[in-house]
Parts: sequence; structure tokens; C-alpha cells
Amino acid sequence: MKYRVPLELETERLVLRQFEEEDWRCLHKYYSDADATRYTVGKAFTEGETWRTMCSMIGHWQVRGYGPYALIEKSSSLLLGTVGFWYPNDWPEPEIKWALAADYWGKGFASEAAREVQSIGRQYLPEIPLISFIHPDNHPSMKLAERLGAVLENEIPFRGNIWKVYRHPKE
Repeated sequence: MKYRVPLELETERLVLRQFEEEDWRCLHKYYSDADATRYTVGKAFTEGETWRTMCSMIGHWQVRGYGPYALIEKSSSLLLGTVGFWYPNDWPEPEIKWALAADYWGKGFASEAAREVQSIGRQYLPEIPLISFIHPDNHPSMKLAERLGAVLENEIPFRGNIWKVYRHPKE
């Protein structure tokens, strides 16, 4: 598989890199929190479910040539969550996703990482219009999408709700 985007990115405070086997334990901090996952996967995961989800993100890179990154804070070397490209087979279009453990909310990490992913998407995937696909009650994610310049374009039925499609700017 030829990768279509860089395998590692860096911002002022963050490193975005491929997931590694031991990352599932830190990623479980997000996936085991029912409040954090309420609007994404809809429940707290078991350790096995977190591991399989991380493996699906690794596999996404193999199938599509791009995918979600492990989000690492430089100063602490902690894995905060995931930010990157996401396009599972039941999604309406390729998206920029973000999912951070609750301890790291409100500190600008998701915004900083998503801006870098937007930039890389424009540079390496210019033919792919990117969205963020957001649960209708996930107001913090909607606000982040808007801060990133994404515009509410559509609302579509998905998993028992009407989800919002935010279109990211091409430039």
C-alpha cells in the first residue's frame, strides 16, 4: 500500500503518528469513558473493543492510504486520543475526526491537530472533499468544526438520529 499522506505530523505542542501496539492502553482512557464516547461510539468499550478499534484505525491506513493518527503531547509524551482522516464503509464521505480523553478537552489540542490534518488534506488529498460527521447533540464538536472553518452543509439519517455534515474548506 502506498500511503497518500505523511505517516507523522508535528505541531507546536503535538506529534501525530501511526498507532503502535502499546497505544491501546492510553486510548482506552477515551474509549472506556461513557461520557466521552456518548456521541461517537455510543458506549464505554471493553479493553478488547478498544484494541480492536485501534486495529481498525491501523487497518484504515492499509486500505485507504490515509487514516487516524495517534495524538501525542510532546511535553508529556502522553497519548491524548486520535485525530485524522476517517472513512469507514458506512460513512457518507471521508471525514476529519477527533476523539480525545476528557482530561484533555478544552486545551486546544483537538483544534491544533485538526488544523494540521486539514492542511495535509488540502496538500495531499486535494481531490477529496472532507467533512466532519457529527452527532446532533455533540455541541462541542460542532463548535470546533465551525472554528476550523467547516460549514453545516446537510443533515442525514444515521444510527437512529439525524447527523450533521460539516464541510471543511478547500483552502
